[in-house]
Amino acid sequence: MAPQREWFEKDYYQVLGVSSTAADKEITRAYRKLAKQYHPDANPGAEDRFKEISAAYDVLGDPARRKEYDEVRRLGPMAGGFGMPGGAGGTFRMEDLGDLGDLFGGLFGGRGGRRRARGPQRGADVEAELHLSFEDAVRGATTSVNVAEDARCRTCNGSGAKPGTGTHVCPRCNGKGTLDDNQGLFSLSTVCPNCNGRGTVVDTPCPTCHGTGTERRTRHIKVRIPAGVEDGQRIRVKGKGAPGQGMAPPGDLYVVVRVGKHPLFGRRGRNLTISVPVTFPEAALGTAVTVPTLDEPVTLRVPPGTAPGTLLRVRGRGVPAGGGRNGAKPGDLLVKVELTVPTSLTDEQRAAVEALAQVSDAAPRAHLGVST
Repeated sequence: MAPQREWFEKDYYQVLGVSSTAADKEITRAYRKLAKQYHPDANPGAEDRFKEISAAYDVLGDPARRKEYDEVRRLGPMAGGFGMPGGAGGTFRMEDLGDLGDLFGGLFGGRGGRRRARGPQRGADVEAELHLSFEDAVRGATTSVNVAEDARCRTCNGSGAKPGTGTHVCPRCNGKGTLDDNQGLFSLSTVCPNCNGRGTVVDTPCPTCHGTGTERRTRHIKVRIPAGVEDGQRIRVKGKGAPGQGMAPPGDLYVVVRVGKHPLFGRRGRNLTISVPVTFPEAALGTAVTVPTLDEPVTLRVPPGTAPGTLLRVRGRGVPAGGGRNGAKPGDLLVKVELTVPTSLTDEQRAAVEALAQVSDAAPRAHLGVST
């Protein structure tokens, strides 16, 4: 992919708040934190900041593009001039700059140099949050997410001009859309700030898009969430991101899953957890208890002498296997035994407990080395 002019103008590491030596995982963590903070759905008015963050991660999140970005920044004029292959005494070749020629409008004097057109550009990746119930996350679900994006304004059809009005040639760039800054050996082209690269200026801005030619729209995208997805997991939906330019493929959609709490069940990986209270007689003598699962209830035997906090396992009643892909097996249900202690006793109950105390072990704390 050809480098973009913004690569010279934007320090993507600074945008994400990381150092240029940051590891890939550190960059991803920084991006997720900022994307959540500035997502337009959660922070209206932060669209530009969100776009800037997404553009930075689109480059730094791809190891190959990050390497190319670092090299372009090192060779570019903002990094102190072009490096020469082979060291200071090396021989400079035009092909060593690859696709950098279009950044400088012909490069090296601009005499006879022909500006190269920007090639097709893959669409940007897009991120959206999806809130799921505990059951849907465990079982899997097919649902839809809403993705806000910039699209051609339907009022002015992208012209930026109020219907019935026209446009005129930009007086600053004379319709080129760029401004050339001759710097001796080479010429640097920048986007005209007066017309934002269009080459034309509207007479009366469109009331819907305010002259930008684009408006914010929401797409509803159907996504399939696999069984067993966990809170914070990032699911890729290929080809559902922003559209590409010049017939290039679209970017990808990344769905960040947020899983709700369950009133009874917790989760440890593929295992589900639940606490079941039993009385002292049940724990001492043993009993059978009925335990709920995500499907029908099951009967579980509590052995005699079960201590509080004991974990009993019901195999295969945890998170489903999700179709058995990659050899995955269903998780288990882990039942934690909790001892209930009554806060008040009837006279009959008190008498029974006192009678039990008389025949119980009189020194349960002897191992502590104390007399009582």
